[in-house]
Amino acid sequence: MNGLQRLFPEALPRLVMFDLDGTLVDSVPDLAAAIDAMLLQLGRAPAGIVRVRDWIGNGAPVLVRRALAGQMDHAGVDAGEAEHALGLFMQAYAGGHALTTVYPGVAPTLAWLKAQGVTLAVITNKPERFVEPLLDELGLGSHFRWIVGGDTLPRQKPDPAGLLHVLRLAEVEPAQALFVGDSRNDIRAARAAGVACIGLRYGYNHGEPIENENPDLVLDDLRELLPS
Repeated sequence: MNGLQRLFPEALPRLVMFDLDGTLVDSVPDLAAAIDAMLLQLGRAPAGIVRVRDWIGNGAPVLVRRALAGQMDHAGVDAGEAEHALGLFMQAYAGGHALTTVYPGVAPTLAWLKAQGVTLAVITNKPERFVEPLLDELGLGSHFRWIVGGDTLPRQKPDPAGLLHVLRLAEVEPAQALFVGDSRNDIRAARAAGVACIGLRYGYNHGEPIENENPDLVLDDLRELLPS
């Protein structure tokens, strides 16, 4: 029995929503390069991929604040300094995404779902201006009916606002939808929206096992959703 049959034994979900970073694409190399460029402009030491990987998941402003703090706890970071640093980061990250790659299994899974008539959406905390160009650059953009970025709405994951927004647009009930992500923000947003959720082991999740969040299903590869 494949993953979709386990969660939806009667019929396929009408809507499947995906996180982006750590779920569809491995964007850490480009994000880390932009963070390090920002830190160097500020006269600081670079952070490196390993540390940046653990800081990803709550949107660009929080990522920048964590980089300035050098740790997850960023409460002591000056607001003015953070705003200036965010501008530097956004400028650096806009320079290109040549190091970002699509995870194995993503492309065939999206293609199969779309071929079955399932509506697809992306809900990410990444700034909206980067999302569609990145998806198009990686050959994934044509699969998605809706895209919600971290600044599309007033609230972002783990708040369920993005998921509820897409459910309304699609005219789909929560019981007919699925959310797929790699972090606690994804699982908590899905729970709050009343949507079934899948956690992916290969993502970021601040260095913690995704099993800790008790998603409905945990996968190592998106192709585990599909018929064998």
